[in-house]
Amino acid sequence: MLKSKRVSGEFGRKDSFTICDSIKNTKGRQRPEQKCDVRTEFQRDRDRIIHSKSFRRLKHKTQVFISPEGDHYRTRLTHALEVAQIARTIARALRLNEDLTEAIALGHDLGHTPFGHAGEDILNKITTTGFSHNVQSLRVVDFLEGEDGLNLTFEVRDGILNHVWGRIPATLEGRVVQFADRIAYINHDIDDAIRAGILKEDDLPKDCLKILGFSKRERINTLIRDIIKNSMDKPEISMSEDVFYAMQTLRSFMFENVYIGSEAKKDESKAKYIIQALYEYFMSNCDVLPDDVKKNIDRFWQGTGNSRLYSWNDRQICYEKIL
Repeated sequence: MLKSKRVSGEFGRKDSFTICDSIKNTKGRQRPEQKCDVRTEFQRDRDRIIHSKSFRRLKHKTQVFISPEGDHYRTRLTHALEVAQIARTIARALRLNEDLTEAIALGHDLGHTPFGHAGEDILNKITTTGFSHNVQSLRVVDFLEGEDGLNLTFEVRDGILNHVWGRIPATLEGRVVQFADRIAYINHDIDDAIRAGILKEDDLPKDCLKILGFSKRERINTLIRDIIKNSMDKPEISMSEDVFYAMQTLRSFMFENVYIGSEAKKDESKAKYIIQALYEYFMSNCDVLPDDVKKNIDRFWQGTGNSRLYSWNDRQICYEKIL
């Protein structure tokens, strides 16, 4: 539960910023720009993310199933779109800033490596500074995308960095995206696992279904409505205890039956081997890196290999024989 409180400005370092009911004006950008007379600042951020190469690359990045066959399995791109839809629905009902919410949702996973969390896990293990996709996502919009980053607003950058649970975004819109992310992936991953034959509808925990609903549509509707009901006109974003417990229990079920050790993860060891080999190669052969990565070597040396890897997707590695 997010309480109304004062949090620090630049992601925990500078002047204070008050969480309010809806963010209408931005604290600004890293580099000042002339304002647009047609779009709000957050609309501009959303548009920059949508038009970025990093966003398009999400089309062929793993959600759960590594390089799946067929058009109906989720990828990081379709996941981002589903998160944005859920988050905008909640933001509109709560009279929050929809453009800010959508920009955070669309940009929250830009820093994911190929092969999803398998790639993230191995990079976090072998790099001295560690690796987190949310930190890499911020690096993407700040430095790697375009000529010198996308120069997004403070609020969108904060929401991207702090979209993972355990961190506290500086805005309620950012908190909405945290919930929307979890709602989206639990439910669409169930859908994909059933499609792949890993799960059956009857396998899902009945105590959760009695609370949330027996179909994907019912579950998403219950979760969204519960957030709206428990957050309306309050300085926090929250769920009722029983619905939150059911959601978390369903998530735990997915970890036990899909995310760890299931058929969906049969190629994880191969994926980790490939990512580690590529990382070690790039760290030893910086001369082969593209210019957009080379120019940032001084800023984050340990992130050099990460930054090259994020710019690829599963399909490039699997089918274009990069190794």
